Amino acid sequence: MSQEASDPLDGEQPPSPDPAQGAVIVGVIPDQPVRVLKEAARYAKLLGAHLLVVYVDVTRFVTYEDPDGYVHATPIDVTLALGEGEFAAVKASAAALLDGHDLDWSARQLVGDPALSIKHLADQIDAKLLVVGTRKRGLGESIREFFTGAVAARLAHRQHRPILVVPLGEPVPDDQDIWPDRV
Repeated sequence: MSQEASDPLDGEQPPSPDPAQGAVIVGVIPDQPVRVLKEAARYAKLLGAHLLVVYVDVTRFVTYEDPDGYVHATPIDVTLALGEGEFAAVKASAAALLDGHDLDWSARQLVGDPALSIKHLADQIDAKLLVVGTRKRGLGESIREFFTGAVAARLAHRQHRPILVVPLGEPVPDDQDIWPDRV
């Protein structure tokens, strides 16, 4: 198939492609160990792809989306600045790690459920790979994951792209139960 090039004299420019098209998406949260971002950057380089650093603000949810893709969000709480501050922290830590290296990257903030937001973005840009970290072990995290499900597991069941799950913290010894005693 051939694409028609627009005549520069007619004043119309062809739409510029999204630089994140075909990117490696990495889900990042504030104060997360840099191991997740380093692995995502390594795979983006190996695949010759853009790296898209994504932070999902779970304190807001999507109310509706315009046909042009603009998302209207509403805060669950009036502390809207909290999510913006966390996104700024994610961008700053990504810049500290990635700037100065031969890697094309950008950052985006999404809102709502992390698994569904990342899946929707991956569909929009036809992502090559999704990279997420595990949660730190602990009773609080185990209870949260029991009710909401791990982001990686939920992504694995809702889309077709490969997912790289980067373990955080120390591995659980073979003779130790992964799940703490539940009440």
